[in-house]
Amino acid sequence: FEEVLSSERFHDSLLRQLQFTFIILAIEVPLGVAIALAMPPKGFWSSVCLVLMAMPLLIPWNVVGAMWNIFALPDIGLLGKTLNSMGFDYNFTRQPVAAWVTLIAMDVWHWTSLVVLLSYAGLSAIPNDYYQAARIDGASSWAVFRYIQLPKMKRVLTIAILLRFMDSFNIYTEPFVLTGGGPGNSTTLLSIDLVKIALGQFDLGPAAAMSLIYFAITLLVSWLFYTLMTKDDDK
Repeated sequence: FEEVLSSERFHDSLLRQLQFTFIILAIEVPLGVAIALAMPPKGFWSSVCLVLMAMPLLIPWNVVGAMWNIFALPDIGLLGKTLNSMGFDYNFTRQPVAAWVTLIAMDVWHWTSLVVLLSYAGLSAIPNDYYQAARIDGASSWAVFRYIQLPKMKRVLTIAILLRFMDSFNIYTEPFVLTGGGPGNSTTLLSIDLVKIALGQFDLGPAAAMSLIYFAITLLVSWLFYTLMTKDDDK
C-alpha cells in the first residue's frame, strides 16, 4: 500500500481517471436532462424516441470500442477522414488531445441515453396538477423547470449520477479497445494501469493493493455524494 500511494504512476493515472469522470458527468447529466425535456411526453413519437435512446445501451462495451476505433481512424474512418478533409489535423492514434476528445465522445454517445431514460421516467411521474397550477400562476418555462421538474427529478438524478460516476470511474473495456491507453500514457486511466500491473507485469502485490484503494475511493465518493444529495429529504 505504501508503494502504491507514493507512486507517481498511480497519482497520474488516478488524476486522468478523475478528469475523465468529471468531464463525463459535466456533459452527460445536463445533456440527458435537456433531451428528456425535449422528448414528447406521450404518443407514438414518445415510443420512437425511447427506442432510439435505448439502442446504444444494448451494444456490448467491447463492440462500442471497436466501432469507434474504426469510425475515428484518420485514413479510413468516417469521422477521421471527414475531419481531415475539412482541414483539421486529426489523428487520435498520435495526438493526446484528439484521443481524449474521441474517448469522451464515445462515452457520451454510449451512456447519455441512460440519463435520458431515467430523467424521462422522473418527468413522467410528475402529476399534471403541478403544471396546471403553474399555468394558472403564469409561471415561465424556467420557473416550471426550477421549482417543479428539477425537485421532482432529484431522486432519479441521484441514481443517474451515482451510476454514471461508478461506471465512468471504473471504465476499462471501451478505452482499452479504442486507444489501449495511448498515445503514450495520455489515456491510461486507473483501470487500464491496474490491468497492466496485474497482467502485463504480473506484479500481483501492488496490483492487489491498488485494486483495494480503487474500490475504497469509489465507495467513499459514492457515499459522500449520496449523503449530500439526500441530507434534506427528511425536511
